Amino acid sequence: MNYRQLGKWGIHLSEIGFGSWLTLNNHGQENADSLHHCAYEAGINFFDTANVYGLGHAETLVGKSLKSYRRETYVLATKVYFGFDPDWPFPKANDRGLSRKHIFEQCSASLKRLDTDYIDLYQCHRYDQRTPLIETCHAMNDLIIQGKVLYWGVSEWTADQICDAVELCEYQSWHIPVSNQPLYNMIESHWEDDVFPICAKLGLGIVNFSPLAEGILTGKYADGIPDDSRAADEEAGQFLRPRLTEETIEKLKKLKQIAVNLDISMATLAIAWCLRRVELTSCIIGASRPEQILENIKASDVTLNETTLSDINAILVGE
Repeated sequence: MNYRQLGKWGIHLSEIGFGSWLTLNNHGQENADSLHHCAYEAGINFFDTANVYGLGHAETLVGKSLKSYRRETYVLATKVYFGFDPDWPFPKANDRGLSRKHIFEQCSASLKRLDTDYIDLYQCHRYDQRTPLIETCHAMNDLIIQGKVLYWGVSEWTADQICDAVELCEYQSWHIPVSNQPLYNMIESHWEDDVFPICAKLGLGIVNFSPLAEGILTGKYADGIPDDSRAADEEAGQFLRPRLTEETIEKLKKLKQIAVNLDISMATLAIAWCLRRVELTSCIIGASRPEQILENIKASDVTLNETTLSDINAILVGE
């Protein structure tokens, strides 16, 4: 496993991070332990979750799974923004967003579920249009001052939103965001043009999620939608099926052939393609089986040459 510095900051993350969203497919602690222990023993030191995953259940699974390891040996990240309390008898007006109230309450709840004294990287899961940015930045700074959080970051924020937050924090002498977590993969690379350059300029590290586009870039859909796949499931595949157009499937066939020629899996190819960007610190993968983790981490040792990257680009732009 190789490690990269998180932007301009001193902390280093494994090039492959492990996210907990997919562990919810099986829910059990035994399965979560197997996956997290496999990831840790393979050299992954970056573990990402969110308070909303499984309505808090994912954080509990992650906290218990990592409890057997020394806390200083891994980087633990979670997120705040979405509301999720299903047991409340009427809508909770403040159970959402990035207000000081919601951030402080959810940070305390996450610390309890994760069973830890501090969160390494606390991320704003989305931008909150309803809350003044100064309130959000001030709250994050205070959590760091209190020792509950070491670094804070954002997810899916635009270039302008990131610039505004950094400028505000610098003016106030507050801790600035250190990272951005965007959706980024071969078929969804829309953040490259503006967000990537801004992150590089301001020193934010990028920890992208969905480098395999929820399994699309594993190669399993190169010949259509298998009956036993997630895309075939009526509920689980509702966000996948619209992305599996004829044009995309044709691209998948060509990309799979490149992987075959390189004697690597298509998943390895897709993650290595993401890691070609120097602005990117870590690719967050998901998995339901340990062997998927072991396959995906191979990308950390794969460097794609210029010819291969040119061939991939030609496929992606439809040449």
